[in-house]
Amino acid sequence: REILFDNMKTVIDRSKTNFSRVEFNTTFKHFADDAGFKPIACRPYRPQTKGKVEALARLTNRLAVYNGEFEDYADLEGIVNDFMDEINNEISQAINEIPLNLLKKDKEYLKPLPSLDLLCSYVYREKEYKVTKESMINYKGKKYSVPTKYIGFKVNIIETSDGNISIYYNQDFIICHSLTDKKYNYKIGHMHEILKSDACKHLSDDQIGDFIKENMALMDVLLGE
Repeated sequence: REILFDNMKTVIDRSKTNFSRVEFNTTFKHFADDAGFKPIACRPYRPQTKGKVEALARLTNRLAVYNGEFEDYADLEGIVNDFMDEINNEISQAINEIPLNLLKKDKEYLKPLPSLDLLCSYVYREKEYKVTKESMINYKGKKYSVPTKYIGFKVNIIETSDGNISIYYNQDFIICHSLTDKKYNYKIGHMHEILKSDACKHLSDDQIGDFIKENMALMDVLLGE
């Protein structure tokens, strides 16, 4: 099963995407796998595909005429329900048929949804975590590294059902870590940045790289408080 998506930040990892290759957000890709569909991204500068997605936004514009025409939530709910009935019974120009009729035919081919618990595990929680001077965040008593440019900033974390955490800053994906029982968890690139900014700032990049390879067991001590 395939679903077409616009190139939004919550779906596409823009830092890894170029014209010839699309890289999906790690957490979103996990969700797609669990939900049982294959995400397809709109091709840049190709309105034929992008229009299919943005056509849905035009439907909501038709509700603008009702601005100020309702007094409470019940009135608004009635307007929206009537609008949905109208839309669901319109003949689509693309297929020259009422889409609702096709849905009734297609239902038997649709896969069942995964468990509600699994889907709920992807709910975004608006809790913020401050990046420490060691360029790490503390999550459930364990520390995980991020690039040093985020030191002092607050980030968000999404824990997925497969035992990973995805870290975001202002909704932009930063890094994905596997949850572990280790006190300190860091990527080699982050470790290099951390050491160069502090304990090993007198060393060259190559020397820091050699130091990391030779002293992996000392990293927890060097990065400790």
